[in-house]
Amino acid sequence: MSKYNIIATSAMGLEALVAKEVRALGYECQVENGRISFQGDEKAIARSNMWLRTADRIKVKVGEFKATTFDELFEKTKALPWENYLPEEAEFPVSGKSVKSKLFSVSDCQGIVKKAIVERMRTHYKKTGWFDENGPLFKIEVALLKDIATITIDASGSGLHKRGYRTGQGEAPLKETLAASLIMLTNWTPDKPFVDPFCGSGTIPIEAALIGQNIAPGFNREFVSEQWGWISDQIWEDVRMEAEDLANYDQPLDIEGADIDHRMVKIAEENAFEAGLGDLVNFKQMQVRDFTTTKEYGVIVGNPPYGERLGDKPAVQQMYKEMGAAFSALDTWSIYMLTSDEQFETFFGKPATKKRKLFNGFIKTDYYQYWGKRPPRSK
Repeated sequence: MSKYNIIATSAMGLEALVAKEVRALGYECQVENGRISFQGDEKAIARSNMWLRTADRIKVKVGEFKATTFDELFEKTKALPWENYLPEEAEFPVSGKSVKSKLFSVSDCQGIVKKAIVERMRTHYKKTGWFDENGPLFKIEVALLKDIATITIDASGSGLHKRGYRTGQGEAPLKETLAASLIMLTNWTPDKPFVDPFCGSGTIPIEAALIGQNIAPGFNREFVSEQWGWISDQIWEDVRMEAEDLANYDQPLDIEGADIDHRMVKIAEENAFEAGLGDLVNFKQMQVRDFTTTKEYGVIVGNPPYGERLGDKPAVQQMYKEMGAAFSALDTWSIYMLTSDEQFETFFGKPATKKRKLFNGFIKTDYYQYWGKRPPRSK
């Protein structure tokens, strides 16, 4: 087994959660803006793809160096051991980005990195012409930040939010990675009731069920690095077996999702069945103002409408008022709401215990947290 520098990328504000997950897999890590770096072998690449619920994608870092001229970028890229990663028939497109760097032309940087890799591989594979690139895919990225070039290969393929269960979705679906993060930022445990009163296509309740039964988020999909010859089929088999062994399918769950739109309720049910969780999550059509329960010490997590479009705001804020009234008697429940409306607390009717800044896509939001009473300690 070799050692690789692995990067788990993260949405802004969620780095600490991703780092916590990486450490739970047994890897020490460093946290920076938008990325969590750690070292591991081939199995670590497979396991982090399989298990990380809140990361955006897994990348393998080939090299990092300072580059202020195109010559420097070429020579230092060429000096990297590309033959350790790319077979002769590899397909290796290069993408790029540049922030606050002297080399700001992304297309030029991409071309130079591609050319440098080709030169290195020609020498190694003793080839004079171009490569056919008809083999496994290695998506390479050159990212320049303040003149430091980081060159990575994407080991996920589709982003990790694509769990493989979404058959349908609404207008503005919540990313599965953010949904999992919202749940992991609560005090919910699988023995407590869980409700999402704005379930849309069911993402939050489905992610809660996956977390509740410790089902690996990548169990239902494939990853681009499964085609890489240097990560053996046996490793992927072992990682899938580990996921199967650690899943707790016998854990009873009390998870509900509700939505005002009966079409979304149907889509949510279909998505839950696609995830293999159809019997575990109950969906129903309901307005939030009609929510009542006799259960105690539950958790409510919601991504309600924000009223971002002009004209929607008064109706949405009226709904926040109705929600506040419906939830006012739930003193043992903890309530967590994500919205971009900075007046949410005013309309909901009370200040949050805690707020956390998060991004839903490009929308700046706050995660309003209302902590309920703790259950009495059993003697």
